[in-house]
Amino acid sequence: MAYGAKVVLDAVDLDIPRGQVVALLGPNGAGKTTTVEILEGFRRPGAGEVEVLGVDPAHAPEAWRARVGVVLQSWRDHGTWRVAELLEVMGAYYAPYATPEVQRPWDTEELLERVGLADHHRQRIDRLSGGQRRRLDVAIGLVGRPELLFLDEPTTGLDPAGRRDVHDLVADLADLDTTILLTTHDLAEAEKVADRLLILAGGAIVADGSPDELRLQLSRSSEVRLRDLTTGEVSVHAEPDPTAYLTEVLTARRGEVQVVEVRAASLEDVYLDIVRRAEAGDDLGSLRSLQEVTR
Repeated sequence: MAYGAKVVLDAVDLDIPRGQVVALLGPNGAGKTTTVEILEGFRRPGAGEVEVLGVDPAHAPEAWRARVGVVLQSWRDHGTWRVAELLEVMGAYYAPYATPEVQRPWDTEELLERVGLADHHRQRIDRLSGGQRRRLDVAIGLVGRPELLFLDEPTTGLDPAGRRDVHDLVADLADLDTTILLTTHDLAEAEKVADRLLILAGGAIVADGSPDELRLQLSRSSEVRLRDLTTGEVSVHAEPDPTAYLTEVLTARRGEVQVVEVRAASLEDVYLDIVRRAEAGDDLGSLRSLQEVTR
């Protein structure tokens, strides 16, 4: 996928099983939004095949769209709507697509209770706080009881309590066999709510696995901090075998350096290093190989 001469996505290969909660992470400009828009059917890929719920999103019928929920970073609607009224109007769209297996739409009172807005059902939208508005965004995405839910930065603007509520809601939806793909810049959030993490950098998925798998596979290097005893400067080195490295350095520079700290690199360290290298335009070929070892 390219915009003019700039390649945004390059041979992204992605398969998400039903009921999985997947977090898509990456730096700004990595292609997260483009990937999600292609899967939602809002943008056509430059090449390749896309299938979501058994259908090509670019040519999906209305019945398919009723099975998909979308939570954007922000919505544009009339501020004079009241919370429950808006959900009733939005929910009416899904009523013709109810099935014996799936009741559509979600009951408004129950949904407002789920997202923490039960006490604001008659409040005008333009009088909601930022956090309350975000909860309403989530409710709009859920009103049709989607089989697949796209969450774009779902906790933006929420206080810690609101973030926890959304995290709990994601867990509840996973228990209901709802497939969820969320984008986030928050690695800690992704680790908490997702079964699987995808790191997108340089137009490709460079790491793919559960939080535990990525922590094991990607965090094998250690961070070694050394102080030069002459200048006092501290240098940081990422080493897969810190013992061998220290043996070599301390033998070659006996009395010149002091070991300050040795610690295992965390998943966050590795993620930030991937982001740094992607933003610097480094060759990500070695990073792409990580996708193979984490599958």
